[in-house]
Amino acid sequence: MSGHSKWSTIKHKKAAKDAKRGKIFTKLIKEITVAARMGGGDINANPRLRTAVLTARGSSMPSDNIERAIKKGTGELEGVTYEEIQYEGYGPGGVAIIAQVLTDNKNRTVSEIRRMFSKHGGNMGETGCVGWMFDKKGILTVDKSQVDEDRLMDIALDAGAEDVRDEGDVFEVIAQPEDFEKVKERLDQEKIPIASAQVSLVPKNTVDVDAKNVEQVLKLSEELEDHDDVQNVAANFNIPDELMDKAN
Repeated sequence: MSGHSKWSTIKHKKAAKDAKRGKIFTKLIKEITVAARMGGGDINANPRLRTAVLTARGSSMPSDNIERAIKKGTGELEGVTYEEIQYEGYGPGGVAIIAQVLTDNKNRTVSEIRRMFSKHGGNMGETGCVGWMFDKKGILTVDKSQVDEDRLMDIALDAGAEDVRDEGDVFEVIAQPEDFEKVKERLDQEKIPIASAQVSLVPKNTVDVDAKNVEQVLKLSEELEDHDDVQNVAANFNIPDELMDKAN
């Protein structure tokens, strides 16, 4: 299992903590609002909104919160207008990092993101500087305790998934964005509980991180993830198991 895969496990655990303290609701509400603004409030005609709503329901968000977020997006209720931005840069050791952001104050957010990169030995670059190193994929995670790997593999691949990966505490089901919803629906039909589901960025290749940069890379990635305006972080680092264990 690669170090990058370990980052998937870290993110999964963090998402569980965020869900408990309600932080994930804030990010989901932003996503629902923007999805509704861009594609309309009908979840059957707006795939991005449908995915956001399904994710929110999976995180036990109350229906009233979801409905209000949709109405703010469509303009039926007064709400904040969020701008969708992707910030790209390099972390310690040449690691490529992308932070996908929804913000109502671009100047504030870009300043804070740039400061995080600098603080942890990285630097923020121009848009597109590392984006070419990643592919957009649909990613669904399933807790290992919920399903046998062979069964999950058979069902997911039959539904059109590209791969199923062992990521420590979870399995990751990878699909092309256009197949994402079809795969998700099949897992739902088979009563396989999905821990998280999103279209995200996956690195084409990984960069090995040496011992002196491990802590800084992880701190930068985690600090970006924790920022209120950051919806998702993608990184292409690979950390050997023995270094990862020391960092935990």
